[in-house]
Amino acid sequence: MNSEPLDLDKSQKRISVKDRCTKETDVSVSINIDGSGNVEIKTGIPFIDHLISTFGKHSMVDIYLEAKSNDSISHHLIEDVAITLSQTLNDALSNRTQIRRYGYAIIPMDEVMAISAIDLIKRQAQKVNLGLTRKEIEGIAREDLEHFIESLLQNLNACTHINIQYGENDHHKIEAAIKSFAIAFRMASNIDYQRNDIPSTKGVM
Repeated sequence: MNSEPLDLDKSQKRISVKDRCTKETDVSVSINIDGSGNVEIKTGIPFIDHLISTFGKHSMVDIYLEAKSNDSISHHLIEDVAITLSQTLNDALSNRTQIRRYGYAIIPMDEVMAISAIDLIKRQAQKVNLGLTRKEIEGIAREDLEHFIESLLQNLNACTHINIQYGENDHHKIEAAIKSFAIAFRMASNIDYQRNDIPSTKGVM
């Protein structure tokens, strides 16, 4: 068995490009997991742009994302943006050789405390508690923001837990949740140069 670590530059470029075009929306996403947090996001919904930019900045994933609505229904756009972004991340992770697999983060944002933990096993599961109380945050319905997070996690093909421990400001809650998820994802997706295999006793993820 080869005991040398894989040369990531030669064998595994963790990039992906995906388009999702429906009667409701057009979404294009380009991802580089081994980036430097460069982002260019254009969805037409400023707070969604901000959340995705925040994820890119703190996960160090380069993200180009452009989306437009074909039916002027914000719920469809928010959902499809989350689905396409997550599926592109999943594709870029490929077979997940050499990753650390597990990641976690405890993030304060003013009066809010957010905790995220992720296992990048290819077995989808999620548990989310955002603790949102307002009907609308930054012009977006609470249920649409909750659905954005749910769709993001459901399409990542991973086990993810996000919990807001406490706090009062709903803007802070959702932003702290994204930041903690981003840092947990960065930890879990980082290359572990001490191994040259898939981090599972099964031999597959």
